[in-house]
Amino acid sequence: MSKHLLTIIDYGMGNLHSVAKALEHVAPNFQVEITADKARIAAADHVILPGVGAIRDCMAEIRAQGVDTLVRDVLASGTPFLGICVGMQALMHSSDENGGVAGLNTFPGRVHCFPKDAVDVHDLPMKVPHMGWNNVYQQAEHPLWQGIESGERFYFVHSYYVEPQPAYTIGTCNYGPEFAAMVGRDNLFATQFHPEKSHTAGLQLLKNFTDWNGRL
Repeated sequence: MSKHLLTIIDYGMGNLHSVAKALEHVAPNFQVEITADKARIAAADHVILPGVGAIRDCMAEIRAQGVDTLVRDVLASGTPFLGICVGMQALMHSSDENGGVAGLNTFPGRVHCFPKDAVDVHDLPMKVPHMGWNNVYQQAEHPLWQGIESGERFYFVHSYYVEPQPAYTIGTCNYGPEFAAMVGRDNLFATQFHPEKSHTAGLQLLKNFTDWNGRL
């Protein structure tokens, strides 16, 4: 019996092997490939866009390698698609990082820097980047929430946060401002946190992604 194909887009930015290992663990029925091969990505049953580092560098590589066109084609095909961390931020209209960077404009929304004067519930200064475990609260039903409690903790590493139109927000997190930790529409889903580093809840989300047919 042939395995389903899941491709992780390799454009030179992202912690690709940890994502691949997590997926191989939760979805043995999938062939997981890290690849820049456009034909393999187009043929995949599920696709992931990862990303770490500065959005300017990520977007430069995405455009230089034609990943922007590839992402649009994958989304138009109805293939389940998951963006992770900067891979989520890249899907927005634009980011304030690096003096302003245009994104893929898949979601109407912007990426902002955490305020430097933000304080927590005890009026203590909040460190930037936001690094470590934090609670994510369900704001809309979605197949990727299956088996995950609202308020579950996930692992974050980021200095910028996404502010999409509210209709696309699936889960939120609080770190000074409340921000979108999960967004989705149609066959597209994205997380600000790193599911591959988020232990049981993160592995469940990745398993849910591989089970998802891209429909709500």
